[in-house]
Amino acid sequence: MATSTLSPSPLLLLLLLFHLVATVTSIGVNYGTLGDNLPPPATVANFLKTNTIIDSVKIFDVSPQILQAFANTGISVTVTAPNGDIEALAKIDSARQWVVTHIKPFHPQTKINYILVGSEVFHWGDSVMIRNLVPAMRTLHSALLAEGITDIKVTTAHSLAILRQSLPPSAGNSDQDTAKYFIGPMLKFLRQTRTPFMVNPYPYFGYNPKNANFALFRPNRGLFDRNTKLLYTNQFDALMDAVHSAMKALGYGDVDIAVGETGWPSVCDGWDACSVANAQSYNGQLIRHLAEGKGTPLMPNRRFETFIFALFNENQKPGPIAERNWGLFQPDFSSVYDAGILRNGQKPVAPVKGGGKMPTPRPVVGGQKWCVPKADASPGALQANINYVCSQGIDCRPIQPGGVCYAANNVKAIATYAMNAYYQANGKHDYNCDFSHSGVTTSVNPSHDNCRI
Repeated sequence: MATSTLSPSPLLLLLLLFHLVATVTSIGVNYGTLGDNLPPPATVANFLKTNTIIDSVKIFDVSPQILQAFANTGISVTVTAPNGDIEALAKIDSARQWVVTHIKPFHPQTKINYILVGSEVFHWGDSVMIRNLVPAMRTLHSALLAEGITDIKVTTAHSLAILRQSLPPSAGNSDQDTAKYFIGPMLKFLRQTRTPFMVNPYPYFGYNPKNANFALFRPNRGLFDRNTKLLYTNQFDALMDAVHSAMKALGYGDVDIAVGETGWPSVCDGWDACSVANAQSYNGQLIRHLAEGKGTPLMPNRRFETFIFALFNENQKPGPIAERNWGLFQPDFSSVYDAGILRNGQKPVAPVKGGGKMPTPRPVVGGQKWCVPKADASPGALQANINYVCSQGIDCRPIQPGGVCYAANNVKAIATYAMNAYYQANGKHDYNCDFSHSGVTTSVNPSHDNCRI
């Protein structure tokens, strides 16, 4: 008769299984800081470590306070070099100085796993940024090695505007010139450095009532791809396979894919897409889907590092209510809804005091919205937005010297006109006011003096 010491207890098996799931799932979160009521970074780091299955965070800068807070926590951090730094990072001296200033003081105590060179550059960057993006990635990689750092990878995150076609998923492809001169060389670099290609798929931005269940991981008839005879049961998989198909067409189907941002807001300005139930359905089911490790129809059994957008509801984000309601948590760490990320069977604490319902958002008066810069947008990012807009056929004469909206030495005023002109000309969709997270919509008309915006 075998002794009990030869067989692991049920409790031990359960603990081992939990450790395995927590290890391979790799659920991260985007950690934004546009709030005047957010907890200190050290408190955030301790909460994530002790109360959640989140094992990585992505930040939109290189905040020394956040990097210090996550030292020795075991939680990895992805940092972002802003779009305005791309041209300088293509020069080795500047890249090495950037590493010495922003990375070396915190490495290796803080587990920095990725540096993102810019954000959605092909969508929002001007021609100079786009031309320098891959050289900057290569040079920053060389700068890390020159400083003795070998465990940080360099990549960048893309909006799905890089795809010229995404349906059916097997036909996903990019603009021919962009693919040949920029995406192809980037994928070559990522293959050489064994680094994932990072994308930001948002089924939310393609929402309409007819495809709601498909977008939200709810039961639906699915999408049949006649080319592959594969059936898709959710939009996330369809978008990921469209990206994979575009990569495969360039000869890089073996390069891993990571998800830099995806999520769903819990409250909107009266739009039926947003609700706590929808946000819980999308994020909760996505996390379960990723944990299963089944991959997608074209990428079976592949796992994707994924960063949910976002950690907190941030009350200082300007613009419509949705901007302030992407969070999994309120600033007091109470859950907005149960997304399945709390450890040890913890139940989320209801965020609304007294058990009341979420307040009904007030609709925008007259339904009018404008696109303006965020309060914390840097001058470099705003200048890049101006350059991008004016390269897209938008009439920029009003912001040229002598124009009615020209404001000498006031890049924010000029960017306000340019960003809103682009937003208005492209259908007034929220995603056309993103500008790499430097723009936001507002119901307050920014016109002034003789400048009618």
